[in-house]
Amino acid sequence: MDSDRGNIVNFASFRKTQHDAQKRAEKKRESDKAAANRVKFGRSGADKKRAKIEEERRRRELEGKNIPDSSEGE
Repeated sequence: MDSDRGNIVNFASFRKTQHDAQKRAEKKRESDKAAANRVKFGRSGADKKRAKIEEERRRRELEGKNIPDSSEGE
């Protein structure tokens, strides 16, 4: 008998395995996000100060290279 009519399917176990897979995926996403946040926010005071000074220097350098807009003076 090659028919699937007589087979019993337990959908509860299917939902459980699918739910477990979703939980594992969510946990992995949260773990990856936590690792990224540790890198992003886990800096010392000296690193933060150095980054702030470097960002300010870059901003000033970029402002110095801007071409003035001719419509502003009219």
